[in-house]
Order: sequence, then structure tokens, then C-alpha cells
Amino acid sequence: MRVLVTGSKGFVGTNLTVRLGELACYEAIGFAREDSLDDLAERVGRADAVVHLAGVNRPKDIKEFAEGNANLTAELCDLIAATGRRIPLIISSSVQADLDNPYGESKRGAEVAGETLAERTGNPVSIYRLPGVFGKWCRPNYNSVVATFCHNIANDLPIQISDTAFALSLVYVDDVVGEFIRALDAMPAGLSRGEVSTVYGITLGDLAAQIEAFKNCRESLVSERVGAGLVRALYATYVSYLPPAKFAYDLPKYGDERGVFVEMLKTQDSGQFSFFTAHPGITRGGHYHHTKTEKFLVIKGSARFGFRHIVTNEPYEVFTSGDRPQVVETVPGWTHDITNIGGEEMVVMLWANEIFDRAQPDTIACKV
Repeated sequence: MRVLVTGSKGFVGTNLTVRLGELACYEAIGFAREDSLDDLAERVGRADAVVHLAGVNRPKDIKEFAEGNANLTAELCDLIAATGRRIPLIISSSVQADLDNPYGESKRGAEVAGETLAERTGNPVSIYRLPGVFGKWCRPNYNSVVATFCHNIANDLPIQISDTAFALSLVYVDDVVGEFIRALDAMPAGLSRGEVSTVYGITLGDLAAQIEAFKNCRESLVSERVGAGLVRALYATYVSYLPPAKFAYDLPKYGDERGVFVEMLKTQDSGQFSFFTAHPGITRGGHYHHTKTEKFLVIKGSARFGFRHIVTNEPYEVFTSGDRPQVVETVPGWTHDITNIGGEEMVVMLWANEIFDRAQPDTIACKV
């Protein structure tokens, strides 16, 4: 399917074009600001479907609203009708289309052009009234508060909030792109109204606080809950605004005659990750826990894990090495240690189910 994407160099257009390029069954045809109406006509003639994203939202002259939104969409619809083919058309509109302002009126005019095409020809037309879209590659300090906050905070610049309680309605660009691609293969004849199923709500104050928390986690090492939903999407957006010089950051390293210990990442409720080294012949540990649990993975060198039940004195040992990926778990009530039995430095990855609390460490010294 050859998909014409108008506004192909804009925020959503770039994300959509990249995604279409990843899929073997689609070919993206671009139309951008520097192209002419003749270019548009030629590309409509080659297209099997059109996703219309081109528009104006921050004009120098208010007249550009009508020209770039309503009039351009009407031209596009006329070109589709002139082909004599039914070319599925997705129109990206705005939740502001019902508002009594020049931008809203121009977006409503664009919708009317699409509605007219569908009614007169039966051409498949799906109109999406989108709230604020956010994600990677959105222009900051323009018309997206998410892009502005992410860019400024990632680059150590100030942000301004006039009303912390102001409620935002947001959709993530990956969800928008996914919905458009889904719709391309399933558009009914005539007019339909599409929607992105996942819409997020957040206040300006909470948005700023969440993005600040992303920045702060590099120092605290405590990650936000970035695995799902709005926080996942916001975190992906935030890191996309990091300058290359900030792609990497240092971690504290603690060392003594035994080796080094480095904490990498802490979570709010699922423990922490770290690694340590040990020189040949060195033994680390020699303690037990009542509740705390750990998982060890030797990624370099050879190790002997020693265990002893603190009540029955039952002994046990495990031998493992970096050549054999194997997790060794510590069990509450068993004192344990680890010894480097090889001839090279040993490197061990460690997960503990809780962040270390110096006030209540749940770590009792006890020889194996």
C-alpha cells in the first residue's frame, strides 16, 4: 500500500513515515511544506491511501489558519475525487475544532471538506479529533507543553507554569501512529470518526514533577515506574530530549582490598541491581538475612558459594562460573558467602529484593 503522508516532515508525520518504512507492506510517499499543489496532485495520483497531517497551528498571519488547514484539506479532497478512485483518507483534526477561535474554525473547515468528500463519493474518510500529542521528535517551546518541559528539564533550562492545576488531555505518538496504521486496512466506505483508544490525563503540576523525577533518578538511582502507561511514554519522551553529551552518566564506586562494589539501579518496590568484583582468593559476604533475598550471577571468573543453616548448621555449597549462566539465590536463615576460586578477577551481578537501608539492613554478620 502506497500511503501519502501530508506533513511528512512534521512531528507526527515523521513518526508515521518511519514506522511505515519498517513495515514491508507499506510505502510512504511524503508531502511537506516546501512541496507545491502540483506535487500534491501527482502524489495523490500514485497513492493507495492518504494520511493528512499537514496543517498550521502557529502562523505569523491569522489568515494562514484557513489557508493551511481548511483550504489545503479542500484541495486534497478535490484531488482525491478527481482520480475517480476511492482512496481511504485519514484526517488529523483537533479537539479544538468545536471552539470559537480561528484555529478551531479552520480545523472544523478541514473536517467539513472531508465530510463532503465522503458524502458525495462514498470515499472512505476517517476524522480523528486528537488532544495534545506527545513523544519523540516533537518541537519544544512551540505548541507542546510535554515537549517543552522534557527539552528544558533535560537541558537544565527553566520551565514556567501558570496554573499547576490545569488539566491536560494527552495521547502518545506511538499510539496515534499505531491507530492510523490499523485504520488504513479497515476503513469503511463513507464517513467515520476514529479515536485513539488510550487518552491520558494529568495536571501541569504533576507533569512537571514527573519529568523532574526522571532527571533526579540519575542521582538517587531510584527509577520511576517506567514500565507501563503514561509514565512509560513520558520517560521515553524525556530521554529523547537528552543531548548526546548526557547519554552516559557516572555511578559511585566503592572499593577496598577485596575489589569494588557499584550500585546501578534501584526501584521503588522491586529491589535494586548492582555488581561487585573480587580478586583471586577473596571471600565476600559472611552474613544472613531474615527476610531480604538476593540473586547472584557470576559473569566473569569462578565462584564457590558457601551456605550454612543458622539453626541446624546444615552446610551446602554451589560452584559456578561466568561460562555457565546460573543464578544463585540466597535464602533467609542461611548464612552465605562467595569466594573467588579462579585465577582472575571475578565479576558478579547482584539483585536484592529491597533497597539497602542502613538503619534496618537485615544483614547479620555470621561466618559460614
